Amino acid sequence: MTITSTDTISAIATPPGRSGIGIVRLSGPDCNHIARQVLGFQPVPRKAYFTDFLDRNGEVIDKGIALFFKGPNSFTGEDVLELQGHGGIFVLNSILKSTLDLGCRLANPGEFSERSFINNKMDLAQVEAIADLINANSEQAARSAFRTLEGAFSQRIDELTASITELRVYLEAAIDFTDEDIDFISEGNSVDRLQAIIRQTGEVFKQARMGIILQEGITIAIAGRPNVGKSSLLNALSGRDSAIVTDIPGTTRDILKELIDVDGIPVHVTDTAGLRTSNDRVEQEGVRRARRAIGDADLVLLVVDSQSLVEAGDGYGTDSGSETRAGQAIKALFKETELPSSLLASHKILAVFNKVDLLPESSLNTDITITMDGHRIPGLLVSAKTHVGITALRDAFKHAVGYTAGEEGSFMARERHLRALEKAVTYLESADTQLRIGENLELVAEDLRLAQVSLGEITGQLTSDELLGQIFSSFCIGK
Repeated sequence: MTITSTDTISAIATPPGRSGIGIVRLSGPDCNHIARQVLGFQPVPRKAYFTDFLDRNGEVIDKGIALFFKGPNSFTGEDVLELQGHGGIFVLNSILKSTLDLGCRLANPGEFSERSFINNKMDLAQVEAIADLINANSEQAARSAFRTLEGAFSQRIDELTASITELRVYLEAAIDFTDEDIDFISEGNSVDRLQAIIRQTGEVFKQARMGIILQEGITIAIAGRPNVGKSSLLNALSGRDSAIVTDIPGTTRDILKELIDVDGIPVHVTDTAGLRTSNDRVEQEGVRRARRAIGDADLVLLVVDSQSLVEAGDGYGTDSGSETRAGQAIKALFKETELPSSLLASHKILAVFNKVDLLPESSLNTDITITMDGHRIPGLLVSAKTHVGITALRDAFKHAVGYTAGEEGSFMARERHLRALEKAVTYLESADTQLRIGENLELVAEDLRLAQVSLGEITGQLTSDELLGQIFSSFCIGK
């Protein structure tokens, strides 16, 4: 998308449908002229007017609030006019048509935000945070997105870039004096400075990863044999009767999804069909979909009837014997349901022994450790009926992704930000290796430059037009 100095854009900035208020937004050099035509007078910047909105023939379309912002003191950095009228579909389209008749063109998706970026009102990370704030589905996600919009993420990136630049300038200056009998690396504490930059970049990466978890959440698949209480477990986690529960094996035949909030993390929980061999074509399809959901999940809850711990031997506590019995139960589940062995090595399994309310003892330690084929699998004893262990299970979701609730300083980020940070760390570590050897300062300086380039991709200092097109095309028209 290209912008010319004579281009003025217009769009409806509120969602389609009926509402009390709807907004038509304009941006560009002709806002002054169009305001005089639509309002019948020249508005003073930053003053709200309750007035009529007119079409090109001077007929009244609606009455509402008009606001004019003089560039560069506006969202886009250009002259901006906002017309806040009634939110009816016909009314808003009539106001929009009036602005188009007077010389505006319809804005492209995300073009208002793109102009803000191009006119240096915001960097690319802040622009992306607008969409993240709109799409936030928890309080913590909204706070993190707002921190990014306010520049918290960009500030950390700028600080890293400044530190790299300072070290790079020093080392490039040292290259000109390689014949001198001076140890520039030791004199300038270069190794320690570079190590500090690597640590700081790692901290930013961790915060960015938490931001992605807050925005996108994690996907959990509940899997196991029929009648072990998978659907009851989904109901216990969601707090409502989402799934049909009966004592008839094979009741669940399709994928059932629920979104729950765990300390600000969106958790997408999928209940799957019981894993077993069946001649029923419908159930066979349900099992196929269950296996696909297991493969796609970030965490798999392998649900087992806790009676298996008792049937395998005396007791069911957390002594070494019960670990063996629990391991045997999980091993039998893998064998009978033909779960792939690669699932063990993926470290994304949590064993859930359900129906502990049916066991003879009423007081249980809900934590259990399982050893199977050399792999350690965390496990919990729970009751979907009485909710024993459900709180611990929800906490285990957070532990699985390394999330700390309420972690201060978090900000919203995206996968492309993580990739850029990973590249930066790779170049920084390469520079560190060369620096410790004490030779080839030119290679060190080049690695530092490439690390800067990678960080610049995050804020848009060095970003391709193709990437910009992808980012802004995901925005709504009015943003």
